[in-house]
Amino acid sequence: MDRLTADRMFVQVVRTGSFSAAAAQAGVSPGQASKLVSRLEAHLGIRLLTRTTRAISLTPEGEAYLAGIAAILDQMDDLDDGLRDAVANPSGMVRMTAPLTFGTAQLMPALNDFARAHPAVGLQVDFTDNIVSLAEQGVDLAIRVGPPRDSALIGRKLGVMRIQIVASPAYLAARGTPRVVEDLHDHDIITDLNFTQPDDWQFLDDGRRIGLTLPGRLRFSNAEACVSAAIAGLGITRVPDFISAPAVRDGRLVALFARMNPQAIPVMAITPAGRHMPTRVRLLVAFLRDRWGPDHQWGN
Repeated sequence: MDRLTADRMFVQVVRTGSFSAAAAQAGVSPGQASKLVSRLEAHLGIRLLTRTTRAISLTPEGEAYLAGIAAILDQMDDLDDGLRDAVANPSGMVRMTAPLTFGTAQLMPALNDFARAHPAVGLQVDFTDNIVSLAEQGVDLAIRVGPPRDSALIGRKLGVMRIQIVASPAYLAARGTPRVVEDLHDHDIITDLNFTQPDDWQFLDDGRRIGLTLPGRLRFSNAEACVSAAIAGLGITRVPDFISAPAVRDGRLVALFARMNPQAIPVMAITPAGRHMPTRVRLLVAFLRDRWGPDHQWGN
């Protein structure tokens, strides 16, 4: 048995949802595709797929094996493609999507520098907070906050985001600095509506989770607007650190309850799974990783 061919067929069957579709992509018959996966199961001594006349599904063992082997195959393909393209001159259009606020505040300066360094590569960027289907929309690359939710996508970590709670020195001088999180009930709140539950503020105190409901009088669907209002002394706001950090560093804002922020959220470069990532896309992802790095924190 050609183990590599069998592994590739198994992954392709799962990603396409059927033996016939996987076989068509590989240029073999559905029967050959089924035999390859059956031989792999026999070699491993486990059942990877549950087959019915209408559909296939992963067994628990199959889910575990898919997670490992898909990552290995994608790494092998990246290595192969990287070697082939090492001497190529990247060109063409990169179609990408990015969250609106992060895109304009943090991504655009990086994209400007990339465009200057690689004049033959074009950029078509959709700044939107909607989660679009990369395959359906023909998108090469998505910048997203949080890990990929779809096993058919590959995520590469670009940095980490934390949530900051901030207020201006003038506001705190006038209203007092909250000493415990419950004191926030007595303060003016500026609400960032981009959160899934904008009035639900979560804190972590030595492993104990504290949740507060803090509806704000001022409510904006834009984190930059929230920071602007906080700098103006209109209250306390909760926003991503990639928006608030510059104002904290220069003293226009003060960060509150920093040690009680929940864990860091990864900022990811998301690409479709597959055997080939175009050189121009790989180049852009590498550029962003080199610029920030997987442990980069915008709040530092």
